Amino acid sequence: MIKGRVDIITMGCSKNLVDSEKLMRQLEECGYEVTHDSETPEGEIAVINTCGFIGDAKEESINMILEFCQRKEEGELNKLYVMGCLSERYLDELKEEISQVDQFYGKFNWNGLLADLKEHYTATIANERVLTTPPHYAFLKISEGCNRRCAYCAIPIITGKHVSRPMEEILDEVRYLVSKGVKEFQIIAQELTYYGVDLYKKQSIAELVEKISDIEGVEWIRLHYAYPSNFPMDLLRVMRERENVCKYLDIALQHVSTKILKKMLRRVTKEETYALVEKMRAEVPGICLRTTLMVGFPGETDKDFEELVEFVKWAKFDRMGAFSYSEEDGTYAADNYRDNVSKKKKQERLDRLMEIQQRISTKLNYDKVGSAYKTIIDRMEGEYYIGRTEYDSPDVDTEVLIPAANGELEIGKFYNVKINDATEFDLMGEVCD
Repeated sequence: MIKGRVDIITMGCSKNLVDSEKLMRQLEECGYEVTHDSETPEGEIAVINTCGFIGDAKEESINMILEFCQRKEEGELNKLYVMGCLSERYLDELKEEISQVDQFYGKFNWNGLLADLKEHYTATIANERVLTTPPHYAFLKISEGCNRRCAYCAIPIITGKHVSRPMEEILDEVRYLVSKGVKEFQIIAQELTYYGVDLYKKQSIAELVEKISDIEGVEWIRLHYAYPSNFPMDLLRVMRERENVCKYLDIALQHVSTKILKKMLRRVTKEETYALVEKMRAEVPGICLRTTLMVGFPGETDKDFEELVEFVKWAKFDRMGAFSYSEEDGTYAADNYRDNVSKKKKQERLDRLMEIQQRISTKLNYDKVGSAYKTIIDRMEGEYYIGRTEYDSPDVDTEVLIPAANGELEIGKFYNVKINDATEFDLMGEVCD
């Protein structure tokens, strides 16, 4: 056990990661040594930032808490604190069931942890962070919460209504991160297309992205977690016109059957979904679309699923994730629908959908062979430098493998890379002029 060290463990999404990074900066300001997701935690204090989104994530967070409880019981840890979505949602239950934890905090009051350590929160560094990502890219959270109230989703129960961060505050954070060497920004929110409605009485995401792109040193901006209903079309103009705004959009569509979309409370139809995808590709030639789809929602028939299959074949998404419906306590779906699609049927549908997408992804990767792309180098791994194009977000998308034997490259630098081979998941290339 190392006195004065705090081990922070982050579960779940990149939005949680940003909270952990801001807490780390505050702890460093107070004089602590801080580690993140250490394989060998040895600090006298541990902080677990939990996820409470779906069943598997909740179980993983609880198991992590119990693991550190055991370390505390064995004398390897003095203090254990828990924060994040799981404790926001199940605060009373967790306090009652897991007494070894010194204090639980929710999603938004984690700075109370500093007071319990007899330290103080420093407001003047509120926009500063200790980056846990490679120093050339960062996640930029522009809002909290969500007003959409989709039938299956527990996020609004956990995080509450949508709250946009003031534009100038976000821009100050971007300037700070650029000064630290960040070149690439992953813009994240539970629903980024709603940004600004609460503060400025209109959807302001296009204006925000334009202002970020104006900041010197910002080389790539990538957009995550858009919503299809009432999509702000001006954002497509910004993406088309601004060189440093990646032609990349992560938009969760969930389904295409109008019947299922209506039951999901998604406020969009099959026809509108097809039209939106067509519009995006017409307005931003070459746009990379990432989406997430759900199978097995209550009432999904074979006919509904076949509509989804045909949509995936037609859309040919560059990136696609899919998951089976899981009933979540307190959601509209859990309270009003019977989970009537069997686990076996859900798995069969999921497997079939992903097999179709696998063929699409493989072909799209092979179509890149012979072309050259601006590529940022993230790391070196074995005999290869690992990079990404503007069409690839960190951790979740395709990577570009460049043989190290071909010459030394600089981590965090951009190169023009010609693709000479491909697999389903990776591209292989070499630096060219």
